[in-house]
Amino acid sequence: MELSQLVHQIRSYPGITRKRPIKDIFNLFTDMGYGVHLPNYGDDAAAIPWKDGYLLLAADGIMTKLLVNEPYAAGKSSVMVTVNDIYAMGGRPLAMVNVLASGTAEHRELVAQGIRKGCEKLGVPMVGGHLHPDAAVNAPSLSVAIVGWARKLLRSHLAQPGDDIIFAVDLLGQRGCTSVVSWDANSGKTREELVEKLEAMPLIAEKGLAHSAKDVSNAGLIGTIAIMMENSNRGAIVDVSSLPAPDGMSLVQWCLCFQSFGFVLAVSPENSEEVLRVFHARKVEAAIVGKVTEDTKVYLKYGQDMELLFDFEKELITGIKYREKG
Repeated sequence: MELSQLVHQIRSYPGITRKRPIKDIFNLFTDMGYGVHLPNYGDDAAAIPWKDGYLLLAADGIMTKLLVNEPYAAGKSSVMVTVNDIYAMGGRPLAMVNVLASGTAEHRELVAQGIRKGCEKLGVPMVGGHLHPDAAVNAPSLSVAIVGWARKLLRSHLAQPGDDIIFAVDLLGQRGCTSVVSWDANSGKTREELVEKLEAMPLIAEKGLAHSAKDVSNAGLIGTIAIMMENSNRGAIVDVSSLPAPDGMSLVQWCLCFQSFGFVLAVSPENSEEVLRVFHARKVEAAIVGKVTEDTKVYLKYGQDMELLFDFEKELITGIKYREKG
C-alpha cells in the first residue's frame, strides 16, 4: 500500500473523526477552575494531588455496535480500557463502578459475565454501579469509571522536541472481537502475567524515564500518537516501517487496530534504552518508531517516502492543546 493511501485511511477512520466534538464539550468546562485538581490537557485520567501522590479518576463508554453484537466481549473490554487508562498515567488501579442500560436478562448476563472475567484477569474489583433494566434492546449502553493511585505521573501533553517516540505492545496474542479491528493480548494469560506487563508503566513513571504517555485507544496506534502530539502542541515524524507488528495483519489494520496492551511514550533519547529494557524484560515488544518535532505537523515515513498526516495549525482531532503560561 502506498503511504498516501495509509494517510487517507487514518484520517477518515471513525476512531479519529468521532473525537472532533470533544473540543466543544471540553471548552464548556475549562473556565471552571481546577482548585486542587491538575489541569487536564487530554490525559487518560484526571489527577488529584493526594497525600504523597495522586488519585486518578477515569471513565469510559463502550461503543454501541460492540455492546449489541458481542456483549460478553464488551463487558471484558469495559474493564480493560479503564484499567489501561490508569496504567497509562503511571498509576495502579484500585476499584471500578459501572452504569449498564440493558433491556433483556440474557444480554445483561453476558455483559456482566464479561465484566467479571475482565476483573478477574486484571485483578481490579467492580465495587458498585447502577442498572437501567428497561433500555431498548437495540440501544444498550455501558460505562465504567475507575479510581487509581500514582506516586508519579505520566501526562499526555509534555512530549518534548527531540524525544524518541516508543511504541510498546504485547504481540503474544490474536485477533480480538469482530465488531472492531482489535488485538487481544489478554486471553490465555494469567492475572500475574498481565499485571507484570502493565507494571512497566508505573515503574517508568516512578523512575522519571518518560515525558508523556498514552494507551492505544480506539483512534488506533498512529491516531493515538497524533493525539499525544496535538495535546503537547508538537509534531512528529513516525516511521511506520519500524512498528512492531504481528503476522497476519495488514499495515492499515495494525495502524487502526484497538489493542488490549499498547502504549506510546515520548522519551528523552538518553532514557530510551532503559525504557526498552523495562518492556523487554516483561516480554513486551517495544521499539523507537519516531521523533517528536518542534512544529505541529505529524508526518508518516516509509523508506524514502514521507506524507503529511495532520497539521494542527489548520485542523484538529480533539482540539485539546497545551499552551505554556507566561
